[in-house]
Amino acid sequence: MKKILKAIGLILALLIIVGAIFYVANNESLPTGIKSEKAEALATKMMKALNYEAYKNTEVLEWRFRGKHFYKWYKSENIVEVSWDKNKVILHTKQPEKSVVFVSDINTENQQLIQQATNYFNNDSFWLVAPFKVFDTGVERSIVKHNEKDALLITYTSGGSTPGDSYLWILNEEGFPTSFKMWTSSIPIGGIEASWSDWKTTAAGFQLPIKHKMSLFGVELKMGDVKASNPKADALAHKILKTIKHEAYKKTRYIEWSFRGKRFFKWDKQKHIVEVSWDNNKVILHTNNIEKSTVFIDEKESTENKNEIVKKAEAIFNNDNFWLVAPHKLFENGIIRNIVNIDGKEALKVKYTTGGSTPGDSYIWIVNDAFLPIQFLMTVPSMKMDQVPATWDDWFTTESGTLLPKNHTFSSGGKLSMGDVKAFN
Repeated sequence: MKKILKAIGLILALLIIVGAIFYVANNESLPTGIKSEKAEALATKMMKALNYEAYKNTEVLEWRFRGKHFYKWYKSENIVEVSWDKNKVILHTKQPEKSVVFVSDINTENQQLIQQATNYFNNDSFWLVAPFKVFDTGVERSIVKHNEKDALLITYTSGGSTPGDSYLWILNEEGFPTSFKMWTSSIPIGGIEASWSDWKTTAAGFQLPIKHKMSLFGVELKMGDVKASNPKADALAHKILKTIKHEAYKKTRYIEWSFRGKRFFKWDKQKHIVEVSWDNNKVILHTNNIEKSTVFIDEKESTENKNEIVKKAEAIFNNDNFWLVAPHKLFENGIIRNIVNIDGKEALKVKYTTGGSTPGDSYIWIVNDAFLPIQFLMTVPSMKMDQVPATWDDWFTTESGTLLPKNHTFSSGGKLSMGDVKAFN
């Protein structure tokens, strides 16, 4: 027996020595950061790289943590479904007393499960959306030099399950996070690094991580099939498309119109070719293959200043067709949709992240009771426009069966005519 106890004692002593060596070799002290405008600027750059606006306006997030905890987070309503084992908690994050608990699909009063769900959610959601939280209440931001580059040190002074934790965000040149180092109460070794390099672009227009890899023993945290969506906004967009007969628009081949009586268009939508005319210029613009475009001056083909004239025709077309068919473009790539309230009624905000001449523009569509667009509010940073209103008037059913507008009116009283609008096959 004494030999066995002695052997156990030697093993324990050896483990303690190995553990101490491992701790000394891997533990890093929390760096001292400098709170400054530079730190605020770096955090802002990070938010822009992450497309924080899209995240902020997202309605629903879904993921699973390590295949054990399952989440459907109605973010705009502050409600999250948390499921694990035989348990399911409808957790009201702002009003926990409203939470509902089910065990094996049977409603039960179990406050302990509500607290457990809260702890799971605080931890597991952090691994999904931590970089979006750097401007939360109770967060301190400072600058730290890491490998001779600026890194963002975040300290949570309040909130969550473990206030006091700190994270050093390591960013690429664009400000996008690639990893962080942790100093937390739950991990005794400081400076453990976790990757933030495996991302998925969601339907809501921003990226979420699908997994993380820890520097400690190579542990991997999988986030499952992450999703972010705006079902209410999408439902409103679909109602608008139904009202303006979008299915007929998709089948429409030819559209003709003019812009202020000065620029004239004949668009073969099926072949992606549009005839753009202004002054003595005419461009046969191949929108999907600009190099094939041809230029005519006074009805004669010309190569003089061709690139400049084609580029101008493309810019004219991008602007002028928007005033005719913008509501038909609600589900094109690079568009973020979300619900906003205007004068107590729901309206649809769309933001263009790519495409056109000025990505970054956004428009709030105001509809009538039949979901027909009657006005939008334009935010165009390049023109210093912030929610400038314009009407969408005189909608009519075209020969092809779709609806298109004939006129617009600005808040200044100015009119914009689309001329003799035609759409046919």
